[in-house]
Amino acid sequence: QVQLVESGGGLVQPGGSLRVSCAASGSIFSINVMGWYRQAPGKQRELVALMSSDDRRNYADSVKGRFTISRDNAKNTVYLQMDSLKPEDTAVYYCYANIYRVGGPGHYWGQGTQVTVSS
Repeated sequence: QVQLVESGGGLVQPGGSLRVSCAASGSIFSINVMGWYRQAPGKQRELVALMSSDDRRNYADSVKGRFTISRDNAKNTVYLQMDSLKPEDTAVYYCYANIYRVGGPGHYWGQGTQVTVSS
């Protein structure tokens, strides 16, 4: 059993900053990719940022230069530092991980954390 637990969402004013975290737990051999997707009301889920185990990062164009993804592999945790937040960043942010465990690799999702950017 694998769990992804997110924390750190909330309400922030435009131009502000927020950091969300996601910790993976369970029977994990290794984690390949960890990262974040988001889904705004009435829209499809979209990629925000991904980071591989060898530190390669991939960002959506809309967040480049404002968001920073990082990992603590010892803690199986991924972070997303969000700066210069805009109202259009408002969404539920979902943690994603590609995890190797007993029985093979799998794709796992967190329950989501709400980020609201509003004055």
